[in-house]
Amino acid sequence: MRAPARVMTSAAAAAVLIGCVSGPAASKGADGPRVLVFSKTAGFRHDSIPEGITALRELGTAGGFTVDATENARAFTNGNLARYDAVVFLSTTGDVLNAPQQKAFERYIKRGGGYVGVHAAADTEYDWTFYGGLAGAYFQSHPAIQPATVDVEDRAHPATSGLARAWNRTDEWYDYRSNPREHAHVLASLDEASYTGGTMGGDHPIAWCQEYRGGRAFYTGAGHTKESYAEPAFRRHLLGGIQYAVGDAQADCRPENGYRPLFDGTAESLAAWKQAGPGSFSLGDDGTLTTNGGLGMLWYAGAPSGSGPAPGFGAYSLKLDWKVAGDDNSGVFVGFPASDDPWSAVNNGYEVQIDATDAPDRTTGSVYSFQSADLEKRDRALNPPGEWNTYEIRVEGERLRVWLNGVKVNDFTNTDPARSLRDGHVGIQNHGADDQVSFRDVRIKELPARTGAPGD
Repeated sequence: MRAPARVMTSAAAAAVLIGCVSGPAASKGADGPRVLVFSKTAGFRHDSIPEGITALRELGTAGGFTVDATENARAFTNGNLARYDAVVFLSTTGDVLNAPQQKAFERYIKRGGGYVGVHAAADTEYDWTFYGGLAGAYFQSHPAIQPATVDVEDRAHPATSGLARAWNRTDEWYDYRSNPREHAHVLASLDEASYTGGTMGGDHPIAWCQEYRGGRAFYTGAGHTKESYAEPAFRRHLLGGIQYAVGDAQADCRPENGYRPLFDGTAESLAAWKQAGPGSFSLGDDGTLTTNGGLGMLWYAGAPSGSGPAPGFGAYSLKLDWKVAGDDNSGVFVGFPASDDPWSAVNNGYEVQIDATDAPDRTTGSVYSFQSADLEKRDRALNPPGEWNTYEIRVEGERLRVWLNGVKVNDFTNTDPARSLRDGHVGIQNHGADDQVSFRDVRIKELPARTGAPGD
């Protein structure tokens, strides 16, 4: 697949979604993203399909991508599918593709194509193993249409970045035959205590994403009702899923299990952190920490203020979401001793930098002043100012690796005898008065200690 040109950012596109745009989507040129909406049904037919097609056309007009809609399975040929950056299965049901059409779609995905599944896309092609893996899970049953609370687990992915932690809405809520969490990245799940009829035992994913056999896949279980497609939040949700599928927005869609929060957006979790040096961080109503002044650092002490810090971390995977307002400077520190002096982290630990416009060894993804990121990979993975990014910083022994939005951009090994990554604290920097950087959802998974050189 070609790499599509970046279209309107999530924040800009969302601003035009409240007022519906009439008429068909207009093409942005031969190199612009093109999306095929497929809504053939061989089982139950949702009466919301026309509203869904209209909404997707309007999203295309607002977001800068062309939308073609069909119920003709003959569109699934190698040549025709190559025209599209993503295919949306909009409440398809039953067996909708024959064997040659299935093979053409498999080749399309393996060559980097995108898939978006909406609602009954999970009630489709039960005997096609490839499709079941791509969709992530098959439909099992559903209770009556009713309000429920959706718990937004990933607030960096473009499909969910604009949502509150608790998204309250009315829809037909699917139960699935299996839980996709082990092989897909769950973006949102249902609070089964908020409605009646959920059967997944309290872990009930309802939207997820994954990289699958060379392609990108996004699925949402919402979208049964006609009203859904006039709902601004749901339209933003769909837009973000499409932006991910076409490759316009980057996101970490690897499965995420076993992490515990260090900062979950609440003042209670912030009590385990300590400010070192000047400046501060402000806590917003949306659970976001934003830098103020500096040069200082907020570090995880693991104990309430006034008591001694907990021991540092050994082997671990640290994940957090971050966003810059413009040309701003900050970083994430690892491997430093407990101290109220931010320069202790500079001199004894390592900083994974956030600043996309500095020198190669001092820019986003670099181990500051020690090793540049792979800039080509970094540039492809990086979302622009105003949009959320996700870091994974993995420390094992003296090895430090950095993933940006799911793409590994740095692999560094400490050889300085005056420093050690084997036991240290973690922190986030507030660089100065002119820098505005936001952080949220800081979480960690402690890993088993390894002997010898760890592999990928």
